[in-house]
Amino acid sequence: MSDGFFGKVYEIVKSVPKGRVITYGKVAALAGNPRMSRQVGWALHMNPSPDTIPCYRVVNRFGEVSSAFAFGGANRQRVLLEAEGVIFDKKGRVKPCFFV
Repeated sequence: MSDGFFGKVYEIVKSVPKGRVITYGKVAALAGNPRMSRQVGWALHMNPSPDTIPCYRVVNRFGEVSSAFAFGGANRQRVLLEAEGVIFDKKGRVKPCFFV
């Protein structure tokens, strides 16, 4: 596992419970720098262990999922979250009650 900021990001994301989501910004803040949400995205793009670091549980500040390429196909992130019981509103955003 990476040390430093990336390591903190991975530990935070691993702590997000099944059926819940967190924003890039909140991960950045918990990792010690609230201005590094883009770096959180980069850390998750470089995820060294997708089986144990559930990066699909990270959404943008509006509760929207990532673009299709990130998880292996169109709407794959949404499918993974819905399989855990996460519910989306009519605009395709995660309902607020599912945020940690």
